[in-house]
Amino acid sequence: MFDFETIRADFPLLTQTVNEYPLVYLDSAATSQKPLSVIKALESYYSAENANVHRGRHFLSEHATRRYEDTRTAIAEYFNVQRTEIVWTKGATESLNLIANGLTSHLKSGDKIAISAIEHHANIVPWQELAKKVNAELIILPITADLVLDSNECAAFIREHKPSVVAVTHASNTLGNITDLEPIITACKEVNATSVIDGAQAAMHLRPDLNKLDCDFYVFSAHKMLGPTGLGGLYGRYSRLNTLDVYQTGGEMIETVSLTHSTFRDAPGKFEAGTPHIAGVIAFAEAIAYLTALDFNGMRQHEHTIFNYAIKQLSTIAGITIYSHKENNIGNISFNYRDEHPFDLATLLDGYGIAVRSGHHCTQPIMSKLGIPGTVRASFALYNSLDDVDAFIKALKHCIELLD
Repeated sequence: MFDFETIRADFPLLTQTVNEYPLVYLDSAATSQKPLSVIKALESYYSAENANVHRGRHFLSEHATRRYEDTRTAIAEYFNVQRTEIVWTKGATESLNLIANGLTSHLKSGDKIAISAIEHHANIVPWQELAKKVNAELIILPITADLVLDSNECAAFIREHKPSVVAVTHASNTLGNITDLEPIITACKEVNATSVIDGAQAAMHLRPDLNKLDCDFYVFSAHKMLGPTGLGGLYGRYSRLNTLDVYQTGGEMIETVSLTHSTFRDAPGKFEAGTPHIAGVIAFAEAIAYLTALDFNGMRQHEHTIFNYAIKQLSTIAGITIYSHKENNIGNISFNYRDEHPFDLATLLDGYGIAVRSGHHCTQPIMSKLGIPGTVRASFALYNSLDDVDAFIKALKHCIELLD
């Protein structure tokens, strides 16, 4: 059973007021709010458990190491993969950079790297840099007129062009549109292409079974999964992880060091140089436990209900243009009002306590394709309610009256 009232009460930030209005937080695509259990775990670590991991033989260090590695096991179970296939990073952005760097020696001049026009910049720029480094060709996967990756067309494109790497999003951060990954990954296998999936937006909302999905790499960010900021990771098929070039070097990731030569540990340690975000990892365990304890189908039904209601209410307002797919969506709505600049509308909404995002959302290719400077984005999560939507729509109408 999905008990919304109990869940809502677990998120203390949502009880505050902004500009003398009750806060309505509609920016979960940028970062999710944190339940009290995660907040307490961070405080507990620094006040009673603080020690470095993997190196000490005293109680605190061994305790921290155990909890740190237990979180790796927990996220592996969440994604249905092996714990040795999870690498901790600063987030999805660093994970994508790690993979792109790690593939440098595997590509040669003339190889092709396929991306799409709906990617976050973090899943575009690392591939541009890799292409320049090895003189590879960047090719663009086809999308539909409503900015959805047509998986069958993409699969045919991959079979025809035979790229060495295919990097696509599981769900668009700007639009919320969900990608049907199965045909794309199947095509990648047929042409021996490395499949890299940006799961930053999808990891919480879709809870993917990565063993079933069978991609080569999948990246995620803890702060979009109710966890702390500055933390994330990547799943990589173990055999693929160990073939990647090292990303950063230093302590912890080494096996042996002499003054003239060093050898490195196997994955995941090979990619975890230096002292990690220990407190964040330990607190992330609470976020994973929170998500795992939820009725997933109930959560998704709740999110669908909120999203559909918001779409319906927005669609009744003259002058509103909605760019997001209205059905196959994780819960993000990008829209504009007539020719008004999205910054202006978002600023006015903030005056009523409504927290939305505005701008290009690190997806400038989408904005170029639409011919607009940006959008207003309202993104919903498990702790949002129909009342939040009502407050948002009421405030939006007031803002439109002021603009008009």
